[in-house]
Amino acid sequence: MTEGHDAPAPAGIGFFEKWLSVWVALAIAAGVTLGALAPDLFALLARFEIASVNLVVAVLIWAMVYPMMVSVDFGSLGRIGSQPKGLVITILVNWLIKPFTMAALAVLFFEVIFAPFIQPDDAAQYIAGLIILGAAPCTAMVFVWSQLTRGDPNYTLVQVAANDVIMVFAFAPIVAVLLGVTDITVPWETLLLSVGLYVVLPLAAGALTRTWIAKGLTGGAAAARVEAFTARIKPVSVIGLIATVVILFGFQGQVILERPLVIALIAVPLLVQSYGIFLIAYFAAWAWRTPFAIAAPCALIGTSNFFELAVAVAISLFGLNSGAALATVVGVLVEVPVMLSLVALANRTRRFFPQS
Repeated sequence: MTEGHDAPAPAGIGFFEKWLSVWVALAIAAGVTLGALAPDLFALLARFEIASVNLVVAVLIWAMVYPMMVSVDFGSLGRIGSQPKGLVITILVNWLIKPFTMAALAVLFFEVIFAPFIQPDDAAQYIAGLIILGAAPCTAMVFVWSQLTRGDPNYTLVQVAANDVIMVFAFAPIVAVLLGVTDITVPWETLLLSVGLYVVLPLAAGALTRTWIAKGLTGGAAAARVEAFTARIKPVSVIGLIATVVILFGFQGQVILERPLVIALIAVPLLVQSYGIFLIAYFAAWAWRTPFAIAAPCALIGTSNFFELAVAVAISLFGLNSGAALATVVGVLVEVPVMLSLVALANRTRRFFPQS
């Protein structure tokens, strides 16, 4: 299943993915500017809400998530037994280490180290956003990171499918427990609604779409048909991401203009968490003699985040203009440069791992 050392070089990261941090930064600037110039527009958008779910943002999140879910092949779960090491590391890091270390770092930085600079109510919101982000492992961008390290694409698909299945059942309980530990009251019904709306339903829609697209086809022909479909709808996902960021920062504009240091403070625990989680998973893969084509993706999938889900849940639980929503969006800004640096580190250390 794994690719050898002489596997062809990956095609490379796409133009949009390569400059994602730039597009997000431009969207932030646009959101802040529009928020200052047209506050009535954002007040109108905020009123489109049912059961704590903003309908405008819900549509945009679906636009982001749906193409990713079409790419997930749950049939790949049948290949789990062939190479269990990478999957074991991924699951242990994603669900038993990452959410809890993120919560611990968030509390450490915002209740201790940054306490003199942040109001307690604001600190609680940033902690909540970081917890939600830490409990949402990556679904889509990990395919990009895997490609850049010449990772085994089939095994990466197995890892993503397994994490999505676990997410359906584990995300809400973990977030609720960790938010409870930090004394933040979370309505269970809203959290479960968010998981159903942004994980279960998109997964089901993606699976049905994939089945319909590949009907009558098998193997490479089916995969090519699905890939062609997702390529056609990818611009919708891009538009959804940028529009969501504009809306979020339109609501956050006044806070950012008054306190620009907040963005930098939120980024600090995210940076510590990202590099720390990667090193834990990567070292475990090295110690267990996991082939590089599996080791690199299994470390990167734990480091990257499903920020689309995190943003949607933070909005549903705490509101469009909350500090929690702001913290999850900062995660988007931080992620791409961090992940590219870790891809470079993995490629430079390839020789220390078995190649098959």
